[in-house]
Amino acid sequence: MAGFRGAEDAGVYKMSEELALIQTVDFFPPIVDDPYDFGRIAASNSLSDVYAMGGTPICALNIVAFPIRCLDPEILKEILQGGMATLKEAEVPLIGGHSIEDEEIKYGLSISGTIHPQKIIRNNTLKAGDALVITKPIGTGVIATALKAQMVEPEHNRDMIKSMSSLNRKAAQVMKKFEVHACTDVTGFGLLGHAKEMVTGSGCMMRIYSQQVPLLKGALKYAQTGLIPGGAYRNKEFIEDFVTGIELIIPELQDLLVDPQTSGGLLISLPQDQAIQFLKILSDQQYLPAAIIGEILPGPEKIEITP
Repeated sequence: MAGFRGAEDAGVYKMSEELALIQTVDFFPPIVDDPYDFGRIAASNSLSDVYAMGGTPICALNIVAFPIRCLDPEILKEILQGGMATLKEAEVPLIGGHSIEDEEIKYGLSISGTIHPQKIIRNNTLKAGDALVITKPIGTGVIATALKAQMVEPEHNRDMIKSMSSLNRKAAQVMKKFEVHACTDVTGFGLLGHAKEMVTGSGCMMRIYSQQVPLLKGALKYAQTGLIPGGAYRNKEFIEDFVTGIELIIPELQDLLVDPQTSGGLLISLPQDQAIQFLKILSDQQYLPAAIIGEILPGPEKIEITP
């Protein structure tokens, strides 16, 4: 029901008229210094694709690469404990996994989930008249780059870790109470890259209000300093033929709109009259700033950025 075509967040296989299986896998090298935090972030990121499809994760498998001859096994233990803590919070059992010896640490999970075949939320089924909501601030790529350069302030690093390690579970649960037409999670392609995937094949146009996009504290300052990850430049090339108006905003904000995210928020298209109520309920359940950042309009499959 969902696979390679359409750039969906996860694969979906129909098991019966009332049950479909969601499958996804994700892993990457450390993005933060603390092994436990890295494990939490990787697990949260892996679970997110199931939430974005509207599903419920039911079990997980660990995927580990680790230089066991070079590094203290205690580091690996802390990574796995961090992942396990997030799975416990999500109420998802770990049922196995696989590890290999490698020169570089990598960690992530394969997640299986379930959903009713008629309740799958796809990423490009936008509807004109909808509002566009994001459930987490952006800027993790820029702040992580500042961390690597040893230029990040401790408060900004803590906020980044808190955002990345926060599950999209609550947002997904609230989402089920509303008439959501489309959803994806914001990760490596950045906000505009994933917005492009949403408009492609939708028959709709997306307008994004650049000043309403929530940013992590410090992200704009580090972008102004030039601490931009390489992935942002690739993302900018990926979206350049789909976006108008981006040249009208400051360069630092342009960079943040294509900043590759790790364990970012959900990007949701739902009716305008439901969006405010969605945000109100969500604000009662999570500390992260969520916001209406745009609207869906009839028109060509393009993205318009407003200053």
